[in-house]
Amino acid sequence: MAAASPGALDVRTAGEVLQEGAGSPAGSKTLKLRPLQEQLQDAGLTVVGACGPLSGYGEDLLNVSPLLQDMTPAEADILGQAMLMVRAEPGQVLIREGDAGEWMLLLLKGTVDVTKRVEIKNEELGADGKPEVSTSRVAVIQRGAAVGEMSMLDNEPRYSSCTAIEQVEAGVLGRKEIALLIRDHPGVGAKLLVKITQLMAQRLRNTSNQLVKLLQKK
Repeated sequence: MAAASPGALDVRTAGEVLQEGAGSPAGSKTLKLRPLQEQLQDAGLTVVGACGPLSGYGEDLLNVSPLLQDMTPAEADILGQAMLMVRAEPGQVLIREGDAGEWMLLLLKGTVDVTKRVEIKNEELGADGKPEVSTSRVAVIQRGAAVGEMSMLDNEPRYSSCTAIEQVEAGVLGRKEIALLIRDHPGVGAKLLVKITQLMAQRLRNTSNQLVKLLQKK
């Protein structure tokens, strides 16, 4: 019996995970996901409609977006057709730390502030009897950046908050939409999963480097 290629193995394994919320019979535990548009509206986001071909957002988008860099324009257009478009005004929260997350964002326009709550180490508690909490800036991200992929995949609470600095437009992908993309366009789905994995690995590496620097200062 011939061994399956590494690429085929990766797609099948990731597809089974994502299809837990897409009505797949595989696996003993399934997650019942609400429609993506309903989730976005509950998060306070304005759903403009279908995102459509990504080639309409500038010829350079494939170069500036790590998520799209290995895709052809035609493949990026297929990905865009699987997305919903949301719009946020300055000061509006797109992703809130601690919320459940079943979708990710690809920024198509605007700038976003990524922040995280940090408890201040102090022997004295605040007036309400709880530790004081400050907000620390993690990053400022721009057009082409992708956020929210970790919570989308593992269904854990959001690690940080993302707030629009200026008007933002973003394409949104949910777990079910990616599972359907893998089923209907396996080549595009495979490239997308590889890029998501690379993004997560890079963020883990950056976090590890920051931790090492903190330990070296002590």
